[in-house]
Amino acid sequence: MSEAPNPKVRSSAEGGSFLRSMKAVAWAFLGLRKRSEYQQDLEQIHPLHIIAAGLLGFLLIVVSLVALVHWVV
Repeated sequence: MSEAPNPKVRSSAEGGSFLRSMKAVAWAFLGLRKRSEYQQDLEQIHPLHIIAAGLLGFLLIVVSLVALVHWVV
């Protein structure tokens, strides 16, 4: 017999968008996150998306700080 699909299990294509990863990384940079949203992210986001979003976020912060220093000087 075949088993009924579990509605809580999602594929990475369905719930693991890169935009959701960027949102999770932005909240992580701020240090603000609800535990329930964190648990949802653990279930839905692909780890490679988190790595790419983290690197992109880091580069954006560094570039913005360099631009701010250049503007002030």
